[in-house]
Amino acid sequence: MRYFVAVAEELHFRRAAERLFISTPTLSQQIRAIEREVGGPLLIRGNHGVELTAAGEVLLKTARNVVEAAETALRETRAVAQPGNAVFRLGIVNGAPAWLPGRIEALLKARRPGVRVALATGSSGEQARLLDREEVDLAVLRLPVRLAEHLTCTPIADEELGIVMSRENPLAAAVSVEPQRIGDHELIMFARDAAPEVHDSVLSQLRERGATVVLSDSAMSHAQMLQLLPLRPEAIGVGSARTASVSGLVWRPLDPRPLVITYAAAWRSATRNPLLHTMADALAGGLRLTSS
Repeated sequence: MRYFVAVAEELHFRRAAERLFISTPTLSQQIRAIEREVGGPLLIRGNHGVELTAAGEVLLKTARNVVEAAETALRETRAVAQPGNAVFRLGIVNGAPAWLPGRIEALLKARRPGVRVALATGSSGEQARLLDREEVDLAVLRLPVRLAEHLTCTPIADEELGIVMSRENPLAAAVSVEPQRIGDHELIMFARDAAPEVHDSVLSQLRERGATVVLSDSAMSHAQMLQLLPLRPEAIGVGSARTASVSGLVWRPLDPRPLVITYAAAWRSATRNPLLHTMADALAGGLRLTSS
């Protein structure tokens, strides 16, 4: 296929042979072999060059894709077969637990010792776009999220969310927060555009638990919210117990029904990366990662 594409693009045997670093007679023999395989002429040879037959035009359309697919498959396979050069591109959603990428990296290295992991961070929507553009091999994102049909995902971890607030907030005095009590407090969240499905899901879960949500006009990143809340005793946010480590903040679970967020691993369904196939099989087979 590569020989045929070269001749079809150059429309000249000598130039095609030079491009392929082979002799012209060898190239001619290869083209004749292809023509015998398809059962008819693909090229019309003339004194001044080459023309494609109708059959040659048809083959060229597919042959280019075949060559590109073969080169991609070889490149990805070599990356895994040669551990010293293997790089696995892992996308991690902003704010994911610190142990999560480490656990996935351990799974990767158990299957391919020596593999190097390159991390890319971003929102769930950004991770989905990185996957779509083939800029990461595997992405960890929060559910729910809208994915293209050619992407596959499976849940891998759950994390409880609760109410995060200033130590001066009246709700901080209790060991847990009843959803009905948060209606008197402004809820600061991230901008909906950053992750619309997750944004709507969190609000829906709060309302299902009986909360009256007073959503703040201010929208900001999770990190910005954590910086602002110590200065706003009347406001609250939603986050994991990890936020309790921030100076001036406390975290309280919702009572009696906890609020849970799910992390999922996503990948391209038609990937040819064999290392990713082994990871996908493990994750889709029911492996549930935990922090313990």
